[in-house]
Amino acid sequence: MGRSGSTLIERLLGALPDVCSLGEVVHMWRRALVDGEPCGCGAPFRACRFWRDVGETAFGGWDRLDAADVLALKASVDRTRFVPALLGARPPARMAERLAHYTALYDRLYAAAAHVSGCRVVVDSSKHASLAACLRHRYGGRLHLVHVLRDPRDVAHAWGKRVPRPDATATSPEQEMARYSPGRAAVQWTVQNEVLARVSRLGVPTLRVRYEDFVADPAGEFGILAQFAGHTGDLPVDAAGTARLSPTHTVSGNPMRFDSGAVRVRADAGRGNGLRPPGRFAVSALTCASRPRFGY
Repeated sequence: MGRSGSTLIERLLGALPDVCSLGEVVHMWRRALVDGEPCGCGAPFRACRFWRDVGETAFGGWDRLDAADVLALKASVDRTRFVPALLGARPPARMAERLAHYTALYDRLYAAAAHVSGCRVVVDSSKHASLAACLRHRYGGRLHLVHVLRDPRDVAHAWGKRVPRPDATATSPEQEMARYSPGRAAVQWTVQNEVLARVSRLGVPTLRVRYEDFVADPAGEFGILAQFAGHTGDLPVDAAGTARLSPTHTVSGNPMRFDSGAVRVRADAGRGNGLRPPGRFAVSALTCASRPRFGY
């Protein structure tokens, strides 16, 4: 679920040789193609040479793709309401047809990004558990899932903050990052993480990473992540917790996707200390069944 530290982990993975980080592709169809929001390199999406080449390789150019049709297709299959069917062995026939068309778009995009970047591994940091359920049907065990978790009380606190989106354009409907009430954040935390756990049990190779463990030992935890991605060399984070972020071509995500250079990985307040007591109690109560399953 978003606000769990996943953007930093994605950025570090993207700093590894032979790994290409794309950002949250699930939002690209709207935010990049329709609203023209910028790439992580700072250039407008269609002016970015990397994404221009990816579009040409995947689709013969972005103008050949109808964003409205893609968004309609997405809404017909990539939604939490469809997860029960997506977790089955065989979705209903009509859904299976839409699913094949939808995941083909991602397959062409990932293949083009790998070709243009010359990388062996492509990282999509989309946070929708329903998308992972969709992609499982196309890739099976070729899909590798990094399941990032954070204490739900801290997640709820983060979702309540007002944070401007520096990548928003004049036409972007979201000028600020989305905000959730503590109750809604708690329900989302439970649903998203339980679905991802189920996807893992269906045979998708999965590495589970807790935010709290990562900030306590960035080098050690990221070393495990790097091995999961097939990398055994030097790491972009040292024992002191200093991470080195290289510029990247991410299409959507936390505002830190625009940062580069050295950043310090450190823990912040825990257990939802920023939440008011009623909100903290509500989140604790609504997540009590799932928290122990994930080590909280």
